[in-house]
Amino acid sequence: MTLPSFGPINRIERREETHPLTWRLRDDGQPVWLDEYQQKNGYAAARKALADMAQADIVQTVKDSGLKGRGGAGFPTGVKWGLMPADESLNIRYLLCNADEMEPNTWKDRLLMEQLPHLLVEGMLISARALKAYRGYIFLRGEYVDAARNLNRAIDEAKAAGLLGKNILGSGFDFELFVHTGAGRYICGEETALINSLEGRRANPRAKPPFPAAVGAWGKPTCVNNVETLCNVPAIVGNGVDWYKSLCRPGSEDMGTKLMGFSGKVNHPGIWELPFGITARELFEDYAGGMKDGYTLKCWQPGGAGTGFLLPEHLEAQMYAGGIAKVGTRMGTGLALAVDDSINMVSLLRNMEEFFARESCGWCTPCRDGLPWSVKTLRALEHGQGTSQDIDILLGLVDFLGPGKTFCAHAPGAVEPLGSAIKYFRSEFEAGVSQVALPAVQPA
Repeated sequence: MTLPSFGPINRIERREETHPLTWRLRDDGQPVWLDEYQQKNGYAAARKALADMAQADIVQTVKDSGLKGRGGAGFPTGVKWGLMPADESLNIRYLLCNADEMEPNTWKDRLLMEQLPHLLVEGMLISARALKAYRGYIFLRGEYVDAARNLNRAIDEAKAAGLLGKNILGSGFDFELFVHTGAGRYICGEETALINSLEGRRANPRAKPPFPAAVGAWGKPTCVNNVETLCNVPAIVGNGVDWYKSLCRPGSEDMGTKLMGFSGKVNHPGIWELPFGITARELFEDYAGGMKDGYTLKCWQPGGAGTGFLLPEHLEAQMYAGGIAKVGTRMGTGLALAVDDSINMVSLLRNMEEFFARESCGWCTPCRDGLPWSVKTLRALEHGQGTSQDIDILLGLVDFLGPGKTFCAHAPGAVEPLGSAIKYFRSEFEAGVSQVALPAVQPA
């Protein structure tokens, strides 16, 4: 599988005081191993957390920082950590890293794992200390072969240096960390489906409650966090809450920085660590360089295939959850897609819905049956064989598969781009309606 390169991230100046996630990156794109990582202040935050901070203090620091999940849902990380039971008798608990990055058009976590594997290891070590978790798993997308190799080497280096294992740095804290490669299912990005898969079960979402914080992996208290989320933890612990909050732009309700990007027919597709609150236009024009010659921006998605389409005039929106919500969709993963004017929206949506239909776990009827129905309907419109009822059928599916009507968030995410495409480009769907009168259905 060919994935985009990460060269464009090196076109901006990265500084420790403003780029907590990426300032350690090498210009040659090679991984930063333990010696170099420690020369660049690596594991200093872990030493501080282990020697000078109580578990509750780490949790409160992360809560006060305003750090939110970077996988797409945006739930406050410190609040999630606070859901773990305080009962000391429940001494078996797990920290899981969700590295099953299968959202189309998203590869931000891959960058961190391939080039800064020790940043994730350190983030998980500090987080495990806060959660009193003695074992951690990195649930990794199976196609990320380089990431698996680099993470395993980083774990081995950390073990040899006494940064993982028993009695870490003489603190009395034990933490073992393992890489677990998945079999390649989009649904494993849902945390309870991830837990089922880790246990060797079918990757179906679980009913909640109970939530993983109470009953998670192997029935024990479990916390699941995204790669980018965990990679923010060392800088927050090391530099403090006020510093972290100062990184975002005025007006942003999300704190810190975010890996953002643009792909499509833009001049400089890539990923950049940028402050929350930057406008989408700055991201599109100043970093991605706008559209290539001969192409015009038709619409764009702000953060993966499961987010709604927006128009060029929406580029004034600020890139944070509330800023994107104001223009009608979700920020998602923050890696945007530029759709050019040569693309037919019906064909694009048919392609997307084929992916989502294939990746449905089949656990609930609306998703299992509704998504293939959308594919069949879109395929008919794509070939000019649709009926006058087909657009209403698609809009009905957008409603029937919407939030709160399915077992998990897979189907709502799948139909969000469909609903927005019909809203903004209805004429392209109408063009697929057959002009040939169909024979009337005779009663039996």
